[in-house]
Amino acid sequence: QVQLVDAGGGWVQAGGPLKLACAASGFTFSHYGAGWFRQAPGKEREFVAGIPRNEDNTYAADLVEGRFTIFRDNAKNAVYLQMTSLKPEDTAVYFCAAGWIAYRASLYLKEEYSYWGQGTQVTVSS
Repeated sequence: QVQLVDAGGGWVQAGGPLKLACAASGFTFSHYGAGWFRQAPGKEREFVAGIPRNEDNTYAADLVEGRFTIFRDNAKNAVYLQMTSLKPEDTAVYFCAAGWIAYRASLYLKEEYSYWGQGTQVTVSS
């Protein structure tokens, strides 16, 4: 059974760090592109960061560039999102996702992802 499980969300003060984890099972995560998205109340789900399959380069949305880093551990079939300098506007439910994605442009599109985690809440207080 294919499954992605998000973990690591919580409450943090503005300026603090938080690390999210996503564990995959039922498929070889390293063969897929991986991404993190987030969704705040009343807003669309938006791209945060991603890694295409068969590539080491990572990409982040402008809003989080320089603060958030995505990285994967293929041995653990997992992908992580390291978040620093968190702001109240980063408050959202964060989702990891996997898809057969080879190109940077496709990382930004929700429709390109086949598998999704259940989401983990991140709350940043001012």
